[in-house]
Amino acid sequence: MAGTILFVDPVATNRIVMKVRLGSAHYATLQVASGDEAMGAARGEAKAPRPDLAILAGPADGALALCARLRADPLTRTLPVIILADAGMTPADRRAALAAGADDLFQRPVDDRLLLARIRSLLRGREPAEALGLHAEADLRGLAEAAPAFEGAGLIGLIGARVETGLAWKRALQPHVRDRLLVLDRDAALSPDPGSGSDPDLFLVDMDYHGPHGGLSLLTELRARTDTRHAALCLATDGPPDSEAAMALDLGAAALIDMTAPAAEAALRLATELARKRRADQLRLSVADGLRAAVIDPLTGLHNRRHALPELARIARRAGESGRSFGVLILDLDRFKAVNDSWGHAAGDQVLAEVARRLRAELRAQDLIARIGGEEFLIALPDASATTARAVADRLLAAARARPVTLPGGTDVPVTLSIGLAMGLPADGPTPDELLARADRALMAAKAEGRDQVWTDRSAA
Repeated sequence: MAGTILFVDPVATNRIVMKVRLGSAHYATLQVASGDEAMGAARGEAKAPRPDLAILAGPADGALALCARLRADPLTRTLPVIILADAGMTPADRRAALAAGADDLFQRPVDDRLLLARIRSLLRGREPAEALGLHAEADLRGLAEAAPAFEGAGLIGLIGARVETGLAWKRALQPHVRDRLLVLDRDAALSPDPGSGSDPDLFLVDMDYHGPHGGLSLLTELRARTDTRHAALCLATDGPPDSEAAMALDLGAAALIDMTAPAAEAALRLATELARKRRADQLRLSVADGLRAAVIDPLTGLHNRRHALPELARIARRAGESGRSFGVLILDLDRFKAVNDSWGHAAGDQVLAEVARRLRAELRAQDLIARIGGEEFLIALPDASATTARAVADRLLAAARARPVTLPGGTDVPVTLSIGLAMGLPADGPTPDELLARADRALMAAKAEGRDQVWTDRSAA
């Protein structure tokens, strides 16, 4: 199945008809008659999968009240909601539905093609979180920090078929939004002035920009551009969207905005898409922070073993392709246990952090450095000869012993290193594991010979 949809309608016949419609599009359905049943199903309390989207039908007041309940519950507040209203819904009713948190609303009789396209577009918005095994409504526990209590104004780019159209939109929308409104043309949207500030968070593009459905072409260009691909891209229609406009949703439009409707309604729709865009931004940032935390040692700021070993394998592959040698060093702080025993683990942490800083300062940007154990570091030197690698190792020894690490209380802790060096020679075809083993044996020899020195593996001599 393509997903599970919760359909709420007190009329049994309507539920049966909708089940057939959605089933023909390969959606599973959860059908309930009341708001209480709907809340239980949405929260996962029913003996069925939790829904991916909810369609609320029936009397307008009941649908609006249920939408508000869904938005107020932490477990369901990001569940996409479509309100399917009876004919005769007034503009005030529509604004009330959008203000209650509905992602979209349709009036019966509904165009099946348009409804299904909107369902697909809303479900696509949930895919990044679902692909990570996360429920969007869980606020990315363990990955994200709490959302800020206040979010600044966004920037909305208005691209009308004519400049006058964009200006008219701006005049109509400005009293109803707190966001900045910027009238643009195609060139300004695709090639912004570097001094003009950030790119818009949302673009509202005329469906008929420079010809029938020309807005679709501009939408795909904006989606392909690095700086705008994550913006919310909405298409403005000259009247209620029809089945032809459904194509825009399948091509990536975030929403279809009827600009002949009252400006307050259009503003509410834009606000909904901005909020969804901000949630997507937060997801990307949270995942990026989580990935960074997974490969960075929090104490020293260096990469950890999880990152270092695959990176070492990549350096080895590139050396094999280029025919150039590279160096592998394993470093260990001498008598580090005595530091912890004498001054405590906080002092030991400070020593590790300072040594890491000194080591990093002696290396090139392309060199790999990682903390791979308690007081053990790995360094890889791409495109380095044995002579160059030995010179780097000697510099690292000198940087460590140059001066003691001064603790907050004024105590000076002398620091020395032992280093094992192994060379990756493409002609020999060593594996990363073999190189690490050679460097580790050389490190043991350096310690056995008195510490504070470099010992080179025989194959690198």
